[in-house]
Amino acid sequence: MKDFDSWNEEKKSLENVGHDILAFHEREIWWCSIGINLGDEQDGKNELFERPVLVFKKFNNKIAWVLPMSTKPKDGIYYHNLEHDGKTFSVILSQLRLVSVKRFCRFVRKISPHQFSLIQDKLINFIKGL
Repeated sequence: MKDFDSWNEEKKSLENVGHDILAFHEREIWWCSIGINLGDEQDGKNELFERPVLVFKKFNNKIAWVLPMSTKPKDGIYYHNLEHDGKTFSVILSQLRLVSVKRFCRFVRKISPHQFSLIQDKLINFIKGL
């Protein structure tokens, strides 16, 4: 059973002491407190309910579209695999979501412009149904 009560307490903490403004950019991967979610939506892990996300579109210094990631490689049209330090990670294209910068925990790294372009193209084609 999902622990919604613990997530609710963490969410209150993020609202009160989270970053109001944080320097972040498109193409960056951040650990993000995405929480406990419903159904098949990606949940966060550990006590901060976090998972890595790729910043896909920055709207301002407070909100962005992010793509959750999995530390396990996945295949199919809903995923894009990235390799780093001999490990494969999957960007989950079907889980695009708007988040507040208050959810960002810590910076991981920035992906290459080429890899980002591949993800953009794949996501746009996915949305268009191609």
